[in-house]
Order: sequence, then C-alpha cells, then structure tokens
Amino acid sequence: MIKKYLFVGDLNSINIEIINKSHNRLKNKVKYILLGNRLEILNYLKRISSRLKINEIYDPISFKENKKNYLNVFNIENVSSKKYINLLNQIKISNKLANKTKVDLVTLPINKSLFKKKIEFIGMTEYLAKINNSSTLMLMHGEKFSVIPLTTHINLKYVKDFINKQNLNLRLNEIINQTKRKIYNLNISKIKFLCYNPHCSENNTIGLEDKIITDSISNFKKISGPYSADSAFKNIEKNNTLYISMYHDQVLIPFKILNEKGINLTLGLDYRRLSPTHGTASDIKFKNIASESSYLACMKY
Repeated sequence: MIKKYLFVGDLNSINIEIINKSHNRLKNKVKYILLGNRLEILNYLKRISSRLKINEIYDPISFKENKKNYLNVFNIENVSSKKYINLLNQIKISNKLANKTKVDLVTLPINKSLFKKKIEFIGMTEYLAKINNSSTLMLMHGEKFSVIPLTTHINLKYVKDFINKQNLNLRLNEIINQTKRKIYNLNISKIKFLCYNPHCSENNTIGLEDKIITDSISNFKKISGPYSADSAFKNIEKNNTLYISMYHDQVLIPFKILNEKGINLTLGLDYRRLSPTHGTASDIKFKNIASESSYLACMKY
C-alpha cells in the first residue's frame, strides 16, 4: 500500500474539507498520516459535521498505528501565538520525517502572505530548498503536459534580471539532470522553451532577451525553441512534453486550463514532495463545494 505524509497546511482553507470527502476513496489504497495540530483539525471536522474520527499517531515513522477508518493524525503542538511560526514548525517537522523515511510528502496549500509580512518567503518550493540546503524547481505535472517556470512567485518586473546566459545554463542543466532521475518517473521526451517577449522579440526589435535564451538553449540538444508562447499550446503532441518559461503565468495559465489533474512537484529534494495546484480557497471553505481532483491525483501518484 502507498504511504504518504500529509501536511495539512493553512486551515483557513478547503484543506480539511477535501481530506474529509476523499477519505473513503483512499483508505484502501493509501496509508497516510496527517501532520498538523490535532485540536485545530478536530475543530474543523466538527465545523463541517464530519463523521470521521481521529486516531492519534505517536510513532509517525512505522505507520503501524494507522487505522483505515479513521483520520490518522500526528499531533504537532503549537509553539507560538503567531500562526506563521506554527506553520513553519509544522513544515520543518514534515520535511524531517520525509527525509528520514523517504515517504512522499504531500503539502496542502498555505496563505503565503501570512509569511511574507513577517519573513522573506517566496513559496514552499523555495523554502524547502532553503531548509534542505539544495536547489529546487517547481514542476507542474498534468495528464496532457508538464511545465516549469524558471521564476515563480516574484514581481513580474524582476523576471528580466534572471535572463542571462550563466543563470540559464545553470537552471537548464538542473532541469536536464532532475528530469532524468527516477524519483517521479516523469518520462519526459520533449522539452520546449518559450520566448520571453511577444513573437519571440520580432527579430530583436522588441528586446534582446530572446536572443540570450536562444544562445543558451543552443547548448542543450534535448531542449528546443524558443517558441512563441501565444501558439505553443495549440497542438500538444504528447503528454510527456515539458514546457519551460521565464515566468509563472506564461505556462501556469494554459496548464490549469488544459489539465484537469495537475500536481505540483518539487524537483531537487531527496524525497518526493507533491502538492495540489489550487490555493487555500478560503472564500469557499465550509461550503463542501471544493474539487478534490488535484488532491486525489497527489495521493495516488
């Protein structure tokens, strides 16, 4: 049976709702342990009138205490009155468990603004890189194609600063090496790089960024392009094609429109970290209308 650790994330969200409504579909296929504050999880379950009961786990390493008809929870006590500190502590413990056991870590959404007001925090992908002293990449994997944005959650005006040959060569080497690893069994057969400017800069009349990209990818036989982003997704050839872009929305918009079962994967760690492609969706919490498709894809992957 598949084993997963499940960091419950920010509970001002749909997170516990999708766990609750998905449990019966997973209990005979996946042995999983929720990582978070037991009392907060229990209060949420009461709020949505869940019939599921909690089984508290004391040994999260062995999975021997799991009971399939219960939500199995490893309690992480709050260490502060500040929510973001408690969440950071939960992330660190989750990461420690995954590193020790090499069991998959599925992380449910957090509200990044909670952290950004207090500390330098770009996102979970980058934070995991920091606490593991590694370099990570965010790869969105879908049933039709996958994408990697070379910059993630930053102001669009700063993206241009990342376009230089040294930086591109470093990141493209990482992509080639990480997608070869068997950790996710991605089986990427084609890698296509998208142009930064409209129409690939129209012979350098809009800017020189796409010339730098062209010169960089010429060193990599497995990477083709750059392709004009406005037509790159018109004819998707195979589901094992990977598209690379310089910024987040250029690939995430078509990805989320065209893929129904997207998964956020973190490349560069010593274990598999997966996350649904939706956010906290706090505006629809407690309404029992959230889609669990991406969550289920993470748990079954």
